Amino acid sequence: MSLEPSTTSDRAPDFRTPHLGVPRSHDSTVHDSTTHPRSAPHGSARQPDPAANHPDPPYDLVGVGLGPFNLSLAALADGVDGLRSVFLDAKPEFSWHPGLLIDGARMQVPFLADLVSLVDPTSPWSFLAYLREQDRLFPFYFSEQWHLTRREYQDYCHWAASALPNCRFDSPVEAVRWDGRRRLFHVEIPGQPPLLARNLVLGVGTEPVVPAAFTALLDEGGPVLHSEDYLVSPHSPGTLADPTDNFSDITVVGSGQSGAEVFLDLLRRRGSSTGPRLRWITRSAALAPMEYSKLGLEHFTPDYTRYFHGLPGTVRDTLVPSQWQLYKAASAETLAAVHDALYDRTTGGVTPDVEIVPGTEIHSARSGPCGGLELRCAHAQSGADYTVRTDVAVLATGYAARRPALLDPLLDLIDWDDQDRYRVDLNHRVELRPDVTAGLYVQNAELHTHGVGTPDLGLGAHRAAVILNAVCADRLGRSVHRLPTRTAWTTFGRPRSADPVSDPGILHPDGPHPDDLHPDGQDPDARDRPAEHRHHEPEGHHPLPART
Repeated sequence: MSLEPSTTSDRAPDFRTPHLGVPRSHDSTVHDSTTHPRSAPHGSARQPDPAANHPDPPYDLVGVGLGPFNLSLAALADGVDGLRSVFLDAKPEFSWHPGLLIDGARMQVPFLADLVSLVDPTSPWSFLAYLREQDRLFPFYFSEQWHLTRREYQDYCHWAASALPNCRFDSPVEAVRWDGRRRLFHVEIPGQPPLLARNLVLGVGTEPVVPAAFTALLDEGGPVLHSEDYLVSPHSPGTLADPTDNFSDITVVGSGQSGAEVFLDLLRRRGSSTGPRLRWITRSAALAPMEYSKLGLEHFTPDYTRYFHGLPGTVRDTLVPSQWQLYKAASAETLAAVHDALYDRTTGGVTPDVEIVPGTEIHSARSGPCGGLELRCAHAQSGADYTVRTDVAVLATGYAARRPALLDPLLDLIDWDDQDRYRVDLNHRVELRPDVTAGLYVQNAELHTHGVGTPDLGLGAHRAAVILNAVCADRLGRSVHRLPTRTAWTTFGRPRSADPVSDPGILHPDGPHPDDLHPDGQDPDARDRPAEHRHHEPEGHHPLPART
């Protein structure tokens, strides 16, 4: 989830390296690993490393993209003896959805879902370490805040990214190529010699989804913008001190968390004035809140990820859309704040000029004869067709994973599924042609294989540790982070106490029982299964990390 410009705090943060008793070298980006023999491929003899004595030794791990997920991996990799890692991003500095850093908007995950704490709470890159560095631990303690504001989370990540020695900005990756002779990836950055990589991790984020009805208007620079640009576009009602100066009618499309936050912000900006008219349209039949019960949240655990990955691909494809309330809806607190803001405006007998319209599909959009937009709408339950005229539309219509152009030279080496998506194993490694011995990993591009927790920040540190453990086991012969074997009270699939039915005609899609898996989540037999026994899996749209 990255657009410029950055909206970091005007306060100049202290970017000194954290000093929590961990001696650190400024050159920890490149802990020399060339003296460590490469682990042999599964079931084969150890191979000599043709790059071991090269004058420019390869990196064991190169990350492309520096959003929160690859930043988490960079933080967990920092200081690992024998591991050379570097993380690259085209932006001049870290920024995370600057267009949605709305005043008062809070994260939907607790502060423990930072870059490292759910894997290594003693890390110098934790949120509490950030507070300590700024002498803000006592104020935070007294504030009793479980959920951070988005602005503070952005500032925390900016602090870590600016101080981590293995993070490089202003480093756009143009292409990645495979060198079969040296068994390495070449990572190409304009104006620089290519970096050599044994493993590549893509953390390139997602892109805004624009409904077909609005595509042409957006391309023409019409009065349409995605919510990603709400606070950065000069044409947005979110960047105007007084929206009534430019707009008499504003429409927000989409009822996820972004849509609810934009609508609430517009309500608050309008204050007690009578305009502009605000309208909120969504295809959803109702403005239902996100599932946030304690047991419901166990869908965002490694246990559920393992279970989901073991299901047949056709089952997974059906299951993800049915779970929209786990990862696409707005929080109950935000919906309640919308209602409270509307109620406040009725004091004194005033009726707010507001329309909230669920169950409505926008079939087409065009420029109006007198400016603005005309939206052709259909109400699903009543069958009513109607036209809405508005000055501007803010599309809170979510995000989708994309295939970056930098992978074009590797397209023939990737084992795509029947819907042209990555096949991703439990360790988040993409299946490649057998002769490609380097590793390609993805973060937040595996919703179709790993389920609703894929875009969730609460699982970010765990996924990063799974990837790092896989890389270090291969390169250094050891894992570097201990991970829990059981993370949920819920049993997903067959209970441990139950006896499996022996009838071969009955399908058991659960895969191995969670208690039979290694602590890092890897099925010990997965790599030895014939290819035809692996599930082939598909991917769809998902919004800005539904829980951020």
